[in-house]
Amino acid sequence: MCSNPVPSGVVAGGEAYGCHAYGDEELARGLVAGDEACLSAAHRRWSGLVYGLARRSLGDAREAEDVTQQVFLGVWRGRHGYRPDRGPLAGWIVGIARRRIVDALSARTRRADLVAAAGSALLLTGGTVAPGPEAVLDRVVVRQALARLPGPQREVLRLAFFEDLTQTQIAARTGWPLGTVKSHARRGLHRLRDSLEQRAGAIDAETVH
Repeated sequence: MCSNPVPSGVVAGGEAYGCHAYGDEELARGLVAGDEACLSAAHRRWSGLVYGLARRSLGDAREAEDVTQQVFLGVWRGRHGYRPDRGPLAGWIVGIARRRIVDALSARTRRADLVAAAGSALLLTGGTVAPGPEAVLDRVVVRQALARLPGPQREVLRLAFFEDLTQTQIAARTGWPLGTVKSHARRGLHRLRDSLEQRAGAIDAETVH
C-alpha cells in the first residue's frame, strides 16, 4: 500500500512522499484499503483533470473548485465501491466527476428558477389580479430568505425589488456610497441564491423519499 514506504507525518504539497511513484493499480489498492496517503496521491495526480472538466462544463472557477472537492470526498467515501475489473481508477474518478458536474448544473438550474420566482414574487404588488397559490408560496419563501439576510443587504434588495430603485437611486436614498450599495447587492443576492438553493435541495430530498 502507499503508506508502507512513507515516513510518518511527512507530507509535501498535499501528497505524501513516495506515493507518486506507485502505479495506478497499487494506488487503487491502497485507496480501497483506506490509506489516506493514497487519497492524497490520487488527488495530486487527477485533481487537475477533474478541475478542468468541471471548469469547462460549468464555466465558473469557484464552482469547479467546489466540484473538485466534492469529487475527491466522494472518492474517499465511495472507495469500497471501486471495482478494478470495470475500468481503471482514473476512469472511475472521472465518472464521479461527471455525476457531480451534472448535479452542479441541476442545482444551478434550480437556483435560477427559484431566483426568477423570487423576482416575480417580490414584484407582486397585490393588484387586481390575485396571485395563485404557487406565487403566494414563492413570495413567502423569498420573504423568509430575505429576513435572514444582514440588515444592509436586506435593505438594498428590498429597495431594488419592492420599490424598483436602481443602485444609484438606492445610494441616494440610503446615503451609502455607490460601491457599498453594489457590494451589499452582490453579497445579498449570493446569500439569497444559497438560501433558495438549500430549499430546492430540501424539496428534492423530500421528493426522493
